[in-house]
Amino acid sequence: MSEEHIHDHDHAYCHSHGIPHSHGHVHENQKVVLNRLARAIGHLEKVKRMVEQGEDCSEVLVQLAAVRSALNSTGKVILQDHMRHCMVDAISAGDHAAVEELCDAIQKFVK
Repeated sequence: MSEEHIHDHDHAYCHSHGIPHSHGHVHENQKVVLNRLARAIGHLEKVKRMVEQGEDCSEVLVQLAAVRSALNSTGKVILQDHMRHCMVDAISAGDHAAVEELCDAIQKFVK
């Protein structure tokens, strides 16, 4: 379902429903993000069990790599969604602070 909103400057924008965002936006890929996070949590729980059971360090590292990969791919989905929707609307509304916030978030994400 798509919903139309009007910005302060009488600029309309539409979006579909998913995860609400702090500036009144919704993320389209909510289910994809939640599924990827669930997978990452599952991998991390497995890593914890492996450490508790004293399993081979090499195997633990492989599972940690799977967790990191799952989180990175989830971050990419969120970033793409944010760029395609939130940032487009923020820029059209003249919200330059949103650009700086995104730059800061990207800097932290790629560290």
